[in-house]
Amino acid sequence: MELTLPWTDDELVLRNRYETLSIVNDLLIAVWFLVGSILFFRESTTYAGTWFFVVGSAQLMLRPSIRLSRRIHLRRHRQRHGGSGPTESSQDF
Repeated sequence: MELTLPWTDDELVLRNRYETLSIVNDLLIAVWFLVGSILFFRESTTYAGTWFFVVGSAQLMLRPSIRLSRRIHLRRHRQRHGGSGPTESSQDF
């Protein structure tokens, strides 16, 4: 029995790259907020802690940008290759 998948290997590579980018982004957000929180324990490092929070907040803005660019990239890929891959779901990263 032959298995036919509705998406190409290239599309799987794109999906994996965006998923990895999203995971790395989330990990960095956690690091910035954790370090910022630790720096707030001392008055002398509060200024640096504030900057870690600012960086983490800016990175939070990247999350929807990553998802949007992923959607656009996959849609263009499908249009170029005439495929109809799996649809996005609320369970996507």
